[in-house]
Amino acid sequence: QVHLVESGGGLVQAGGSLTVACAASERRFSSYAMGWFRQAPGKEREFVAAISGSGGYTVYANSVKGRFTISRDNAKNTVYLQMNSLKPEDTALYYCAANSIVRTTGRSYDYWGQGTQVTVSS
Repeated sequence: QVHLVESGGGLVQAGGSLTVACAASERRFSSYAMGWFRQAPGKEREFVAAISGSGGYTVYANSVKGRFTISRDNAKNTVYLQMNSLKPEDTALYYCAANSIVRTTGRSYDYWGQGTQVTVSS
């Protein structure tokens, strides 16, 4: 069982930046691919970004490509999502998830955090 805890959400103005983090309890953290997903009120959960266990491979949703960066620190069992040039449409509850391999679909992930709220004001 992998326990994931997100942090770093908050309120930011459009055009601003924010970094959210996800800490994992698993000592074999580097064996897990990690993903970020988000869900806005009244909308379905959507994929944001994912990173391989080593950090050598990353993939992004088109809507965030060039603005968001996913990274990880395996020594700290933590994955990050740096978000720049934020837009009001980025407002959502952001979740991290763990899986054995990189996937872009939520149903492929085995473990989920509780989420951290990101709100972008216009």
